[in-house]
Amino acid sequence: MELTATLVPDELVERCKQGHAPSYRALYQQYSKAMFNTSLRIVNNRADAEDVLQEAFVDAFRSLDDFHYRSTFGAWLKRIVINKSINVLRKRRVNLIDIDETNAVAMPQEESLDEKELALKVQQVKKAIEKLPDGYRTVLTLYLLEGYDQEEISEIIGISHNTVRTQYIRAKQKLLTIIKEGGFL
Repeated sequence: MELTATLVPDELVERCKQGHAPSYRALYQQYSKAMFNTSLRIVNNRADAEDVLQEAFVDAFRSLDDFHYRSTFGAWLKRIVINKSINVLRKRRVNLIDIDETNAVAMPQEESLDEKELALKVQQVKKAIEKLPDGYRTVLTLYLLEGYDQEEISEIIGISHNTVRTQYIRAKQKLLTIIKEGGFL
């Protein structure tokens, strides 16, 4: 049964490549919720996430002939969603300052935190993440929730690895502050 489950998306993709309309709908239904959530975590705006979702599927469906199973369809689609979400942030003029190009003073070492103290309900953490500035939220989401490493994030966003690292450290610190101020601890 597990083997059948892994073949279904490939069969759907192949049927879509042949222009089978119900397969497009099935593929959309299979991936839309997860892709919407991915975008929402990055753009932090339902309307923008809905727009990203629709544009991503339109692009994916138009480019199905370029999909050659080098990854799963879901991974390929997620990359489209993430890139489109980041473009939305760029349109908002999110300025991530490249640390390598500034005269910034070296950051102090990250404080040692008792991570076990932060065993919070998922909903509270999500609300705290939503309060982060766009740049921090994007880096934190891509790293912690989407599983990209810092080098990949650097390539996706187009900033240096040091900037990604700094943004991630600052995002964690800011998240902790938001959580503490919100009385979640």
